[in-house]
Amino acid sequence: MINRKITPNVLSALKDTPVVVLHGARQTGKSTLIKELIRQKYSAEYVTLDDSSILSAASNNPRGFLEAFDKNIAIDEVQRAPELFLEIKRIVDENRKPGRFILTGSANVLLIPRISESLAGRVEILNLFPFSQNELSGSSFNILDVMFEDKIKVPAENKSSDSLIKRIVKGGYPEVNNRLSTDRRNAWFNSYMTSILQRDIRDISNIEGMTQLPRLLNIIASRAGSLLNFAEFARLVAIPQTTLKRYFTMLNSIFMIYYLQPYLGNFSRRLIKTPKIYLYDTGLLTYLISADEQRLRQEPSLSGAVIENFVLMELLKQVSWSNKLLKIYFYRTNSGQEVDFVIERSDGSIIGIEVKATHSPRAEMFNGLRHLESEYKTKFKNGYLFYNGDKIIPFAKNMNALPISTLWI
Repeated sequence: MINRKITPNVLSALKDTPVVVLHGARQTGKSTLIKELIRQKYSAEYVTLDDSSILSAASNNPRGFLEAFDKNIAIDEVQRAPELFLEIKRIVDENRKPGRFILTGSANVLLIPRISESLAGRVEILNLFPFSQNELSGSSFNILDVMFEDKIKVPAENKSSDSLIKRIVKGGYPEVNNRLSTDRRNAWFNSYMTSILQRDIRDISNIEGMTQLPRLLNIIASRAGSLLNFAEFARLVAIPQTTLKRYFTMLNSIFMIYYLQPYLGNFSRRLIKTPKIYLYDTGLLTYLISADEQRLRQEPSLSGAVIENFVLMELLKQVSWSNKLLKIYFYRTNSGQEVDFVIERSDGSIIGIEVKATHSPRAEMFNGLRHLESEYKTKFKNGYLFYNGDKIIPFAKNMNALPISTLWI
């Protein structure tokens, strides 16, 4: 079993919090992780609401269902029975025993009002992403642990037979990483999309007539890393903006799309305030745009956007289990100055990250980072350019080019 780096965070939460929610996209390994914790480190009874009989019992008599369990309980796919949450609230208010409930969900509970309101003040919520590349490689090193330091130090690279492009098209879903051929991976993604559209969306939404969703997802994937423009999407898919916004909210709630917010460190009027949109997994992204390894190698403009998406997701995964409070943004001014990612630490200090699909970084590629440093002199610590090479190259005292592979060495 591949070790999930979020495990220590889950165990820590169970020691002092009555309700722990582990949510993330379907098929990211939530059930496997919870069952392994129960087997080794956390005493609880496991039930899944994917079982129609258990779902019926939980939905029709939530109080009786929960009171039937004397010990801690792990409930899988809990978003399928939102009726449970008021009863969980009642039980926790009567006895705030740590670790009483561990819940998993394939929908973001924070975006389901009747659920999030019931859990306020009683829950710790953790996000399980698809496998990170350093989980797959077995690395114990996390690049974010050192990127704020004055001088970056990383271990020697473990050579891998998988190139960057291969890692991108595989993505991080556990089942996909067991499939060796492109055809078999595409078959899995096709089944996955069918399951999402026919089941998961209907679990949390009353939206009807969702025939436009497959085309919408294809268009979103083709514009990964771009500013969110509802007017453009509405025109391309030929649906009203009001309906389109509901679709986007729904796709965000089931961890299909991710909004990256702009960095507004000084709330300057000169800064872009619209979010950028990405997909949670580059394997799914490349499937949606029909881009195999050969096409990504032949089309630099396409591979650049996909690599940017890939790096963002790897950074977000490391943030999810970091003991430091880190947030990721992007930076763009109305005049066109931009930095792909800005990572802010809880003390307000920041680092900037550029991503380039190049083997040969050049000084001018740091222009956006230098602009960010000039605007935030007291906050700015370091600037990094991730590139597809194998050496750390210093361009200035606090400006370095880093191989993308430092994300998993």
